[in-house]
Amino acid sequence: MSRAAEQSTRKLTDQQLAQQNQLIAQSNQQGTQDRSLMMPTIQDLLNSQGYTPEQRSAITQQSLGAANTAFDALRQRAANRLAATHNAAGYGDLLAQLGREQAQTDASQAQQNQIAFANQQLKEHLAGLNALGQTYGIDTNLLGRAMGVPAELLSVRQRASSGSSVPGGLFGLGSSIASLFG
Repeated sequence: MSRAAEQSTRKLTDQQLAQQNQLIAQSNQQGTQDRSLMMPTIQDLLNSQGYTPEQRSAITQQSLGAANTAFDALRQRAANRLAATHNAAGYGDLLAQLGREQAQTDASQAQQNQIAFANQQLKEHLAGLNALGQTYGIDTNLLGRAMGVPAELLSVRQRASSGSSVPGGLFGLGSSIASLFG
């Protein structure tokens, strides 16, 4: 390979490399800014306790309140029947049965609430871990391909600088350079 061809190859490769380095530096700067903006939110997700105590209380009151309203209506219906018929037969047993069923329903609902609270906390932790992985877990090979940086770029520059000839003479050099931009 002639000196002029080597210098031309070095010059073209250096220009392409400088342009790619500038793009990478801009991307790194933007990434750093983005991470600094996102980190407080990610930290909040990672340290999250799920629902706040106020939210847990509201969820519990709402879910248990709905179940208890149904049992209160059944008790009221039984009391109305007692008042209308003046017959207390079975009234005590009915109230006891309603009490047992309400206790079972409330226990089941409380258990479902606790599972939902734990799942919410886990969901937020996983969201934080996912965001953290996306923020720092960049596939550089994929990034390089997306930016159009062929892996051969550095090896061409290295060969041109070391003075070793590119196989295939000038035609081979043209193919190598064409592959850099194609």
